[in-house]
Amino acid sequence: MRFELMYESFFKIIQGIPLTLQVVIIATILGFILAILVALMRISGRGILSIPAYYFVYLIRGTPLLLQLYFVYYGLGQFSFIRESFLWPILREPYWCGIITLTISTGAYSSEIIRGGIMSVSKGYLEASNALGMSKFMTFMKVTLPITFRQALPAYGNELILMVKASSLISIITLMEITGIARTIISKTYAPVEIFLVAGSIYLFINFLIVMSVNFAENRLGVKNI
Repeated sequence: MRFELMYESFFKIIQGIPLTLQVVIIATILGFILAILVALMRISGRGILSIPAYYFVYLIRGTPLLLQLYFVYYGLGQFSFIRESFLWPILREPYWCGIITLTISTGAYSSEIIRGGIMSVSKGYLEASNALGMSKFMTFMKVTLPITFRQALPAYGNELILMVKASSLISIITLMEITGIARTIISKTYAPVEIFLVAGSIYLFINFLIVMSVNFAENRLGVKNI
């Protein structure tokens, strides 16, 4: 085990942390918004909304994230109407392709978490809101959504961890995040074990912080008492 190489590589690999966190944070925020929209479509009771949402979730959850990334980055550029559209300046950039793919992926998975949380809200809360004269939108924003978030927080914490790990795939489209830098070092040193141990430790530490943050949020929100 080449500990000196691991020590030197650590300071190079951590330079990819800002890009990793940036991609994960942006994709998570956009994915959360998408997840709410898809979840509402699923439970709308209207076929014109629920059916497309169902097949969207089925398609994304049923195919590997790696293939989705390849399709967005390499596949969409094969269509001339996309290359000639206003979307091309975005879709030709690996950075945005990575964010778009991760957003779609987490949006599909998170929509099921949110849908389950919404459906778990007691009808008593909704009836009480209706009795107070609250509109459906106000009831959703002030009652349903906060309860849903608290109910779904443990599962959503797992999704955040999966997002951090999934971000390693964007290295295949030339982005120099944690794994991208690690692969570059490996190509020069031929020491995959040592370098991947360092990279894995960094991912482990990031996910440790996420676990601690989620646990803190659960305790503050009283998730166990819901």
